[in-house]
Amino acid sequence: MTGTLDLATADDRALMAAHNDGDPDAFGELYRRHRDRMWAVAMRTCSDRELASDAVQDAFIAAFRRSGSYRGDAAVTTWLHRIVVNACLDRLRRARPTSELPEHDLSDGRDAHASLEVQLDVRQALAQLPEGQRLALVLVDMHGLSVAEAAQVLDVAEGTIKSRCARGRTAMAEILGLGARPSRPTTRRSGTIPSDGAS
Repeated sequence: MTGTLDLATADDRALMAAHNDGDPDAFGELYRRHRDRMWAVAMRTCSDRELASDAVQDAFIAAFRRSGSYRGDAAVTTWLHRIVVNACLDRLRRARPTSELPEHDLSDGRDAHASLEVQLDVRQALAQLPEGQRLALVLVDMHGLSVAEAAQVLDVAEGTIKSRCARGRTAMAEILGLGARPSRPTTRRSGTIPSDGAS
């Protein structure tokens, strides 16, 4: 047991080792450190608050119980991403027939409404992509994972991630009307997939 470990300053690998050695607080620190990012991954993958919440809960329970499977050959965050993505896919497969986009409070005025419309446009566009493209874009373009890290999370080749991102970005541009249709606004939207990401 690592009784002298300073949880606040320990790196993720040290926390995982401490948890596996029986430290009762080490995994709680990992949870506090990464829950917001994992929640964001789940929301962009599921496009539904309830599903995302359930998936994150499932994922952290699974990570707690299966921490011994972490081999240390990838970052702890990469390992957590994989568990969260898998939990999201499990929830989506069970809920797909009735899954809808979440409702939001539109009471913050026109700017908030416009921003919300953009977020919903992007979320709806993501939901229309094939699963592989959607997950690659969420991990690489929205959460800043490298192509190599995303390949580890999704257990595919790096070239597969690159091609899925390229095809996904093209499809997103078409769905959002950012390409050939001049009738729709073409102003740059914050929150859309960056065109210069890893590809």
